Amino acid sequence: MELPVKSPDSGGRKYPYRLETRDLSYKLSTKFEDYFRCDFCGGNEGRAAAKFILKGVNCEARPGQVTAIAGPSGAGKTTLLDILAGKIPPCEVSSGEVLVNGKPINVKVFRRVSGYVTQDDALFPLLTVEETLMYSALLRLPGGRKEAERRRVSIGVDLVHDPAVILIDEPTSGLDSASALHAVTLLKSMAVNQGKTIVLTIHQPGFRILELFDRIVLLSNGFVVHNGGLNLLEERLKFADHRIPRHVNVLEFAIDVIETLPVPNPGTLSNINREDRKITTPIRFERKLLVYPNSRFDEVLILGQRFCSNIFRTKQLFATRVIQALVAGFILGTIYFNVGNDKGRIALQTQTGFFAFTLTFLLSSTTEGLPIFLQERRILMRETSRGAYRVSSYVLSNTLVFLPFLLMIGILFTSPVYWLVGLRKDTVDGFLYFSLVVWMVLLMANSFVACFSALVPNFIMGNSVIAGLMGSFFLFSGYFIAKDKIPSYWVFMHYLSLFKYPFECFMINEYGGEQGERKCIEIENGECRLYGSSFLRQQDLKDSQKWTNVGVMLGFIVGYRVLGLVILWFRCYKARN
Repeated sequence: MELPVKSPDSGGRKYPYRLETRDLSYKLSTKFEDYFRCDFCGGNEGRAAAKFILKGVNCEARPGQVTAIAGPSGAGKTTLLDILAGKIPPCEVSSGEVLVNGKPINVKVFRRVSGYVTQDDALFPLLTVEETLMYSALLRLPGGRKEAERRRVSIGVDLVHDPAVILIDEPTSGLDSASALHAVTLLKSMAVNQGKTIVLTIHQPGFRILELFDRIVLLSNGFVVHNGGLNLLEERLKFADHRIPRHVNVLEFAIDVIETLPVPNPGTLSNINREDRKITTPIRFERKLLVYPNSRFDEVLILGQRFCSNIFRTKQLFATRVIQALVAGFILGTIYFNVGNDKGRIALQTQTGFFAFTLTFLLSSTTEGLPIFLQERRILMRETSRGAYRVSSYVLSNTLVFLPFLLMIGILFTSPVYWLVGLRKDTVDGFLYFSLVVWMVLLMANSFVACFSALVPNFIMGNSVIAGLMGSFFLFSGYFIAKDKIPSYWVFMHYLSLFKYPFECFMINEYGGEQGERKCIEIENGECRLYGSSFLRQQDLKDSQKWTNVGVMLGFIVGYRVLGLVILWFRCYKARN
């Protein structure tokens, strides 16, 4: 058949890869079994058998051909494709094996030479089509209409690095008939002209699409009912005394009567394919070190550009945070207007209350970034599993992008509130230090949320965990309960509190130093009863803590980022193996 669409030039035919499954069976495990690899259904064979999604599957996909996995809903099509793609690792397969060029599959290497397009489109919604493909190409190549459009972009993202093996789950889903034919025709052209091995799942293809398939694997209840060409399937239907009605294609009719078709003996399938195996030249599928397309520096630059595009287009994160910082600064400034110049015990309590509320606002306002981090984590795991970039490059670029963004937010907040409240005005150093502490608080909270977004499974759990820990930090900070009043077994929480160190920094900045020796806080009978330096000594605070506390906050920022990196690396490592 002459193909109307020519594939892009990739510099010649690809290195051929032949996929094969032998007696493959897969059982749907419970979460407990996934973690502990323990089956509590022993002795109950009926229940164990009911859990099997695939049963003794023997099939193959050859280079230069398009292999379609078909069958009714629940037949096991997507599960088989997940196993072929390595998304379900070999260690979780109940029995049998997946072979690549006659060798057991090495999932890490195979993912580098293959592209897997799933039905769930893990894409950044605010990037344009051109930007999505451009960033995918930059990350995966060395050197650098809504739903339908979205589906084609998902396919493009996984084809942009020119993989030798392409696996696609329902490539025609969400497309009209013309677009579906165009997409499958392009895949056929890539298989013929470039020698790619293409495997896809499909439900009910039209006549013209069906003619583009070289091989059909027909599944029914986890069993392979047919593994071969379309002509052979038609012969099998006739042999089973079925007459194919006019205007109904062979595959569609076969799915309708699939329950009446006998399941071939696995040995028969092996005999059918034995001659085919002799034709395919044995090719070694060697274990290779993971080599990334770009240097770490280039990865950080590319990912940083993508982060910036997403931040500036995410109104909830950018515009809202900017407005929130300005409005909150002005409102707090007017509520606590000029309290920094008041004297007396009530004024002192008001000033410390202002510091406490400021920290409460700053630390709690950053949790809104949780859904964004969770969305990025899903995309990160998909991209890193295919060797697009290093997890460490993602964490580093994310950190570098948020540094200036949060600095801007901090300055927008401190500029009005500092002067309206009437805090230390003798030199500009007080304002700069106050702004520095606010910036560090924002970075700490951002790193904290980024760390736990790598750990929690979903937004509800993440919001509950983060809110609970933030509440604990406030409680054990020393503001609500003095350190010497905290039970000894809870004292460690006092030192882990993100609230403690910036609160002390605010106090030292306002009441410490040479100015603190002269600043009168309480006056009685016309004489100063309490100076700022004396107040700090009562609170067991020293001027030297002004910078050591900043160092501790910096340690929290780095620590949470490193912990988040370890968690993300572990998640991605599990996904790759």
